[in-house]
This record gives sequence, structure tokens and C-alpha cells, in this order.
Amino acid sequence: MKARFRPIMMTALSDVAGMLPLALQLALGAERFSPLAITVIGGILAATFLTMIVIPVIYATFDGIKQKIINGFEAV
Repeated sequence: MKARFRPIMMTALSDVAGMLPLALQLALGAERFSPLAITVIGGILAATFLTMIVIPVIYATFDGIKQKIINGFEAV
């Protein structure tokens, strides 16, 4: 995960930065697309949070449970 942190964060942050003018209604005609831009920003941030924090924690938890089960069967 350490090797993938920088590219994932750079992609997510550049996407959010690209949507900010629409979300803040700074561009001409952006009032029509502002809700869409806000939704996209929220989705990107949520997906990045899941990718970088939640999924590795779940994986580590299940891997620990698997190791305990394997070690428990070997002791018998």
C-alpha cells in the first residue's frame, strides 16, 4: 500500500481540484452543473477513504483471523 499511496492521492486530489470551479460556480454556466460536481467530489473522497483506510483494515482483520484459525488447527 505504501507504494500506491502517492499516485492514488495525486489522482484523487487532481480530480477534486478540477471539479472545484464547477462546485463553487466560478465557471460560466456552472450553476447547472454545481450539484453534479459536488456529488462527484463527495464520491471521489469517499472512494479514496475506502481505498486507503477501510479496505486495508478489513483485509488485515480477516488475515489475522485466518492466521489464528490456521494456528489453532496446527496446535491440535
